Amino acid sequence: MPELKNINIGLMGLGTVGGGVYKLIERRQEEIEKKTGTHIQISKVLVRNLDKERPGVPASVLTDRWEDILEDDDIDIVVEVTGGIEPARTRIIQALNAGKNVVTANKDLIAEYGAELFETADNNGKDFLFEAAVAGGIPIIRPLKECLAGNEITEVMGIVNGTTNYILTRMSEDGMDFDEALAIAAELGYAEADPTADIEGYDAGRKVAIMASLAFHSHVTFADVDIEGITKLTAKDIKFAENFGKVIKLLGIAKNTDEGIEASVHPVLIDRNHPLASVRDAFNAVFVHGDAVDDAMFYGRGAGEFPTASAVTGDIIEAARNIASGCTGRISCAAYRDIPVKPADEVKDKYFLRIKAADRPGVMAGVTGVLGNNQISITQVVQTAAVDGEAEMVIMTDEVRRKHFNDALIILNEMSSVRKICSVIRVY
Repeated sequence: MPELKNINIGLMGLGTVGGGVYKLIERRQEEIEKKTGTHIQISKVLVRNLDKERPGVPASVLTDRWEDILEDDDIDIVVEVTGGIEPARTRIIQALNAGKNVVTANKDLIAEYGAELFETADNNGKDFLFEAAVAGGIPIIRPLKECLAGNEITEVMGIVNGTTNYILTRMSEDGMDFDEALAIAAELGYAEADPTADIEGYDAGRKVAIMASLAFHSHVTFADVDIEGITKLTAKDIKFAENFGKVIKLLGIAKNTDEGIEASVHPVLIDRNHPLASVRDAFNAVFVHGDAVDDAMFYGRGAGEFPTASAVTGDIIEAARNIASGCTGRISCAAYRDIPVKPADEVKDKYFLRIKAADRPGVMAGVTGVLGNNQISITQVVQTAAVDGEAEMVIMTDEVRRKHFNDALIILNEMSSVRKICSVIRVY
């Protein structure tokens, strides 16, 4: 049997994900050797506090100096799981320029500076792998880059934030309002102490930017993604959606159209029979449409210590195989197209509109007249029984450009008969 090649890893960060990666590599050492023909070991771990107790991790591998990893010529792979933009961006670029391969789980960084990182990796002929950056343990990056490479992909959409999906599950199944469901998510550890990135859609927006860039081979950044969170949703919205045979999910959607790329994150009504409608609790799922494969869905746990560590370790194994075979940097992430991102106002959507209005003759005709005058066709209308002189109208529209819909909303808000526009939700 040939002698195993030694592959040394410099691990940046020993938090939840970093700790999971360390444990998983230790646990799978013998299997990894058989799968890669290499002996992988974590030879240095960058931490902030050398005095902190770290059970199971020898003190001899710990360092608080980045230079101990960067300047060590024996380190072949740098694994970055610290998060944030800086110093991660600078250190990853330094590592690639020093001839090291890089594995990261840093969605924030890739969504902002992916083009620069991909180019640096290509220039140095090194692997830059980031499977864990989008959907934790669910493989989606490698399928987009490799397995589905024979397709012209026109749409990628999915549930890519477990916190919001858990909240919406509780609101749907238990009739909770948003604040109550968020509190339970926090108690169970699904929501961070500051849940803003999740509930406002920013986390999902970063993931959409990454998936769109890979699927359409054109750079899409976080700033290109039109984002709305779930904080305005109510149990009443969910109940109305059920009456229409639909459920509400926070979806990240990227489409490649003849007019440009559409990239968005919004609460969306989807048919209860759609595969994404059955994705519950903190699970994630990504739905891909290609011209050859048609529809494919990837489902599983999108976060957590070992699901995320699974994706990171898979990337480490791929990099080790490439190093052993002398073919690092073989699959580029470079965008060879320059497709414009469509302005949000030009995007066409269907809408769910819930209005409180005065209960008197002619109000319904006035509301529908405003919509018609702004090129908005109506597919369904439901009006509830009046309470204290007010009734609720729920209107489902056909596809309309957002600018026309927003023009109609301005006029509706100015009508004395319209007491309140309660909800505006997109319909898939």
